[in-house]
Amino acid sequence: MPVLATLVDDFDDNVVNATLWPENYGVYSEVGGRARVQCDPNFGAYSSAAIYSLAGSSAFVRIYPPAAAGATTTAYAQLSVLSTVEGTEIGFRINTVTNILRMQNNTDYWDAAAVEITYDATAHAYVRISEAGGTVTWATSPDGSTWTTRRTLATPAWVTTTTTSELRLETYRNNGTNNFAEFDNLNTIPVTPPAGSAKRAAFLAFL
Repeated sequence: MPVLATLVDDFDDNVVNATLWPENYGVYSEVGGRARVQCDPNFGAYSSAAIYSLAGSSAFVRIYPPAAAGATTTAYAQLSVLSTVEGTEIGFRINTVTNILRMQNNTDYWDAAAVEITYDATAHAYVRISEAGGTVTWATSPDGSTWTTRRTLATPAWVTTTTTSELRLETYRNNGTNNFAEFDNLNTIPVTPPAGSAKRAAFLAFL
C-alpha cells in the first residue's frame, strides 16, 4: 500500500502518464510542463488510482486556477484526497469567482466548518494536505519549501483505515466561458538552473 507522497509527477514531458493517472476524465492534457484540465460545467480531472494512503503522509501541488471568465458562482481548481465513501474527501478549493481559498473536510460533498481565506496567487501558489500524529494539516506555500499552516483537524477515522484513497486535481465552472486550470510539481520541487544561464532565464520566464 503506497502512501500519497510516493505519487510524484512534474508533468515536464508533456505526456499524460496513464500509469499514474488511470482515472482521468473530462478534457485534459499536458502542455508547457504542466497538467492542464479544461474548466467547464461537466467537471474534469487528473485522477489517480484508488491505491494510496494519506495516513502519515502528504500531498502537495502548485495550482494555477482558471480565470472566472463569466462564471456567476463557481470556477474552481482543487486538490482532493478521496475516501471510499462518495462525497467524503479532504482538500483545497480555489474559486476565482469569489477569490476564496477553501480548506475542506467534506462529508456528503460539503463541510459546514470549512476554513476560507482570501486567495493570494503568490502566497498560496502551492497547497499541501498532510497527516501525522492524529492531525490533518492544510498548509500553503509560495515556493513549495516554506509552509504556513492554514487549518488543522483531528484526523477523520477514514484517513487511518482507508488504504485505497484517490487523489484528484479537478476543475469545474457553473457557467461562463470554458477555459482551463493547470497543476504542476506534484510532490516535487523544480530544480532552478544556475544563475546566468540561458536555461535559467527560460525557466524564470516560464514561471
